[in-house]
Amino acid sequence: MPPEAERALRADAARNVKRLLDAARAVFAEQGPDATLEAVAERAGVGIRTLFRHFPHKEALVRTALRQTVTERLPPILYRTPDYDPRAAIRIVMEAVLVIVERERNTLAAAANPAALTAAIVEPASAPLADLTEQAKREGTIRSDVTGDDVVRVLGLLTNILWLMPEGGDGWRRYLVLLCDAFDPGSATPLPPA
Repeated sequence: MPPEAERALRADAARNVKRLLDAARAVFAEQGPDATLEAVAERAGVGIRTLFRHFPHKEALVRTALRQTVTERLPPILYRTPDYDPRAAIRIVMEAVLVIVERERNTLAAAANPAALTAAIVEPASAPLADLTEQAKREGTIRSDVTGDDVVRVLGLLTNILWLMPEGGDGWRRYLVLLCDAFDPGSATPLPPA
């Protein structure tokens, strides 16, 4: 096969994958976790065989669609945070992750293990949150006994609250404020060891 024909095939395959991922996010959002892979293929304008060529099962499609969402939506927030004081930036990052989880709730629910995928959404924010926590501690705007791991685990707790809230609502914001207030150094009760 000539190199230009091979490149055209690869470009076509890449377009199909993009269309499948966009379609998966839209179909799961509209139809919920029980949406069929046939519906995804139809929305993408490809045959079911093309879908299975790229994604051998629903879980692979769900994981890749969520990875794409996180890759597109989270970095702009993470790179914007140096403009804020570190404590405010922690809340901004946590809120951004929670918005992604809320927005992708039906896609997450389509997974065999939604909790593992939710953890995968939180993971890219872990290192930035740890850095922000250390900055805030140096500035005295967050309690000195809080670690970056503590902040990430609190974010994990908040993602679990989303499953208890009505879909499409923002009642979780109340708990974000409550838990972020627990980082305040002014009213801190000493923590047990991490």
